[in-house]
Amino acid sequence: MENISTLQSERITRELMPQKFGKRGMIWTGALIIICLIGLYAYYRQLDKGLVVTNMRDYVSWGIYISNFVFFVAISLVGSLITAIFRLANIHWSTPLTRIAEIIAVSAIACASVIIIVDMGRPERLVNLFSHGRLQSPITWDVIVIGTYFFISLLLLYIPLLPDLKILNEQKNKGPKWMSKVYRFFGFFWKGTKEQWKISNKSVVILSIMIIPVAFCIHTVTSWLFATTYRPGWDSTNFGAYFVSGAFLVGSGAVVIAMYVFRRYYKLEKYITEKHFDKMGKAVVLLAFLYLYFNVNEYLVPAFKMKKPEEAHLTNLFAGEFATMFWFAILVGMVIPVLIMITKKGRKPLPMFIAAIMVVVGAWFKRYLIVTPTLLHPFLPMQEVPESYKHYFPSWEEWAIAMGSLAGALLIITFFVRLFPIIPIQETITEEHEKAITENK
Repeated sequence: MENISTLQSERITRELMPQKFGKRGMIWTGALIIICLIGLYAYYRQLDKGLVVTNMRDYVSWGIYISNFVFFVAISLVGSLITAIFRLANIHWSTPLTRIAEIIAVSAIACASVIIIVDMGRPERLVNLFSHGRLQSPITWDVIVIGTYFFISLLLLYIPLLPDLKILNEQKNKGPKWMSKVYRFFGFFWKGTKEQWKISNKSVVILSIMIIPVAFCIHTVTSWLFATTYRPGWDSTNFGAYFVSGAFLVGSGAVVIAMYVFRRYYKLEKYITEKHFDKMGKAVVLLAFLYLYFNVNEYLVPAFKMKKPEEAHLTNLFAGEFATMFWFAILVGMVIPVLIMITKKGRKPLPMFIAAIMVVVGAWFKRYLIVTPTLLHPFLPMQEVPESYKHYFPSWEEWAIAMGSLAGALLIITFFVRLFPIIPIQETITEEHEKAITENK
């Protein structure tokens, strides 16, 4: 039995070890780096010439940058859903997905922080937030909760990684020397003693409990940035729940995309099975229905009241300038994915992958619609302003920076997968060993 267990551990370790980039991996990484460099050049132009290179003006002063910020913050919530809630609920089937969820959360929140600095125009203005910040400002609290959430997410990624670093350190001549140095640097103190395991398990439970209220706070406080601004479309007490439900949906969609890509290109069919897609599909359907409810609530109440400023805003969304984008976000981002995944055949890997892409793309447009149309419909009508102030479409610099931030998030995930196991090795070995003992009883 011990020999079988050892052979099984060796097999799992071998199958889950980080893999070298092939030709497609090198092309993918090179493409992401090029997009990031183009974004950096666009940001250099913005620093050199000012925000005038963007198409943001007095009315639309946020635009695509804040849309991207809200989008990244939303995706980051998946770390608390899969790592914390599922772990505390003792749901073991999610083990192969926990590290995927955490690296998505960490990369997304890191890029969200960068986008905020980009939107400030001059990066040194960030100092003013700490030297002249006010506690009654949602922006101050947004920075506090984002920093806290990032730190906890990083620990939830790092602590369960420690046993795997020990395994990687024991694999002699399995990779370049610089990778061995990285593993030793990050995991030099982990010996795998009972005391360390006890501290590690307790720390993960504490962090899992802590991250749930912090995750809800980050999306509630972000929603307050809008709801505390007296504008049509933002003057809502529904915004906190609206943002949280939407974040759960898009975050789950991002995990499904990552599941499919890693499963296919790293040959992980034994570990990320159709059962995982089926269960994640059910979760995504539930979250889509929840988000649809809050969407109905968000638009139906103002429609009943139909105050003049709200009327102009809703008309523009439902049948005006933004109607195509609005119905695309609703149908492609929520309705069609539900119709696909509500059936068992639709919860197979490929249909789930297609539906998840729809969810994520629709979610980005939904964030754009939360920001832009409202800014173009102030309570005081626009008078005696240039025509360009009445419309907004991002400049190429804005698009380049936005795409560069997205490429940056994907690049973080790509480098992580190259260095570390994307599925926890030690946790998988332990679960397989416990399963074997149970079956033999």
